[in-house]
Amino acid sequence: MESKIFRIGPIRPPSEANSLLIQITNGCTWNKCRFCRLYRHTKFKAYSADSIRKDIDNIAYWAERIKNHSRPAGWDFDALNEELAALANENERQCFYMVANWLVSGGENVFLQDGNTTALSGGRLTDVLVYLRQTFPQIKRITSYGRAENLCKTDAEGFAELKEAGLDRIHSGYESGSDAVLKRINKGVTQEQQIKAGKAIRAGGIELSIYFMPGVGGKDLSEDNAIGTARVITEVKPDFVRIRTAAIKPGTELYEGWKNGEFELCSDDDKVREIRTVIELSEDAPDTVIASDHMINLLQDIEGKLSERAALLGKIDEYLNMNEDDRRIFQLLRRTLRAFGPEDMINLKTAEREALLSTVMSCSKREWDIKMNNYICRYV
Repeated sequence: MESKIFRIGPIRPPSEANSLLIQITNGCTWNKCRFCRLYRHTKFKAYSADSIRKDIDNIAYWAERIKNHSRPAGWDFDALNEELAALANENERQCFYMVANWLVSGGENVFLQDGNTTALSGGRLTDVLVYLRQTFPQIKRITSYGRAENLCKTDAEGFAELKEAGLDRIHSGYESGSDAVLKRINKGVTQEQQIKAGKAIRAGGIELSIYFMPGVGGKDLSEDNAIGTARVITEVKPDFVRIRTAAIKPGTELYEGWKNGEFELCSDDDKVREIRTVIELSEDAPDTVIASDHMINLLQDIEGKLSERAALLGKIDEYLNMNEDDRRIFQLLRRTLRAFGPEDMINLKTAEREALLSTVMSCSKREWDIKMNNYICRYV
């Protein structure tokens, strides 16, 4: 029997955890960001419409097999697991699991991979979107990654055509709105390009989810990072601003820059203050949601509409108003996955608190910031 595998890329946003993943490009068109090496040894490739349609057909094949295990009372998970285990080919097992997880989760959302899928020519992407929705009419949302440098070359009319074809949301790693920070991290885009791209996407009727990296510019550009990002948010009014705490990771050019004295690491407190400044300075946009939806973020409960800034700032200030020792103890608990929020510290026993405090006191400020960065790097 002909193999029924389809391509699955390496990454997706946390908000797409239950989405069907379809790889329509491989790698990243830029591939030079100093904080990232994910695609550094991968040559960018845009797949043909025919090969993508074949992948969609293979997904449909697995979907029909998996639907045989659907019952009025729910899914027959024992039968699903038995069929999964019986597959001899590891790639087919991955495809079966992907489609099963998607259908069990509702079968409504799809994420198009890899790092810059909107680099696919407009006509080819339109063909893929139309075919995907024809094959799976139950789909409610299709989303994709896109680089601002590439996105700013498309006007509102072009995005409206993609919306009509079926693209609902674009995720874009803006990282920062500061030109100085964007230059330091070699993002290959400017603040004005970010604004131009964001406005065109919104005008075309597609949802926009941008990513902000507190701390990525280092301590000397910390304030600039926040102020520049607030300007972009004010101009664009994206649907989502997703917080992704910077991890200066070994093996990246940014890490080597830090080791060579190019900049000083931001502390967790610096990063939290950046988030506070972004929320405080961004003008009200009734539909913009601040989302701290990743485990690398220190404060994951900073979640809500920008128009509810008082509540968001209140949560941040509760943390910043703690004494420094308590903030460091919480940082250690959070980074070792022993706490979700500062309120969890109330459950600490005296002996445990004393042990944590001893760890805190054993590090200089610089040593502590390095220690926390090392913890963060474990999760990216």
